[in-house]
Amino acid sequence: MLEWFGENARDLPWRRTKNPYAIWVAEVMLQQTRVDTVEPYYHRFLTRFPTVGRLARARLDTVLKLWEGLGYYSRARNLHLAAKKVVRDYDGNVPQTKLALFSLPGIGPYTAGAIASIAFNKNEPLVDGNVIRVLCRLFRIRENPKSGKVQKRLWRLAEKLLPSGRAGLFNQAMMELGATVCLPRRPSCEVCPLRRICSAKEHEEQETLPRRAESRPLPRLEVVVAVVYKNGRILIDKRKPNGLLGGLWEFPGGKIENGESLTTALKREVREELGVAVRVKRPLVTVQHSYSHFSVTLHAFECTHVSGTPRCRTCVDHRWVHPDQLKNFAFPAANKKIIAALRK
Repeated sequence: MLEWFGENARDLPWRRTKNPYAIWVAEVMLQQTRVDTVEPYYHRFLTRFPTVGRLARARLDTVLKLWEGLGYYSRARNLHLAAKKVVRDYDGNVPQTKLALFSLPGIGPYTAGAIASIAFNKNEPLVDGNVIRVLCRLFRIRENPKSGKVQKRLWRLAEKLLPSGRAGLFNQAMMELGATVCLPRRPSCEVCPLRRICSAKEHEEQETLPRRAESRPLPRLEVVVAVVYKNGRILIDKRKPNGLLGGLWEFPGGKIENGESLTTALKREVREELGVAVRVKRPLVTVQHSYSHFSVTLHAFECTHVSGTPRCRTCVDHRWVHPDQLKNFAFPAANKKIIAALRK
């Protein structure tokens, strides 16, 4: 595996450094995100925040704005919180042990194993989606890899396979094999360095392992949002720091209740959220957007302010901003599509 990795490893920016902070940032960004998407964000992030201390001193709004478009914003919030803890508790040095890494917000078994092994060459295994696929095929594991029992077995296997003193390279090799050769569909078995010992290939089951859970249709939500104008400015508010899209700015609105028309729901939601009354002028755009566990149809309307002084009831901040200033705030992807419609 190590020889294969030396000859076939992709030249990725986070592989050119042993800086534990840079490796940490990369591993967080790579969670549930494609490599080609991550690369420009990685460069921009480290240019803006080249050290843990710089990240810890930054405002969360600044961090979220730089993260805008990567999604899964809890990663950015936790990275920011963890940087503060590293500065406060570890004198600005990323801890080296898996146990200490576990104490940082947002760091679980995979990320801890990645940092400990790759940055510090500790003999720590890691198991991500790519490694799961390789191990399930290599050992012909036919049970659901998401079950607790199988997860424990996978971690034991990953640990057993580690070459002492070369864990970092081996872990990267396993992930690289899963990402480039042992693909979910149509794996390139003919060039795999493990093809002669792969039990799934021996039994011609490489296309069916690991077992995939039956896909279910995503629940769909119908949402209305208001682009509220007053004296040439637009009203935006900031979500609470926790939960989905926490800390991001958005146009006020919310879910449509049973039996409500779009305009009735819109007026109610804006009143409940900010305590203001609006007049609905015209529809702006309808946006379809999918998250990991649900999808949303978002109906945006242009509105004018009628009465009331905005006061946050379900948000934490609000602003009246000029349309040209919207680009300075971090918005969810669905709201970005509304902003694009405003420019037309």
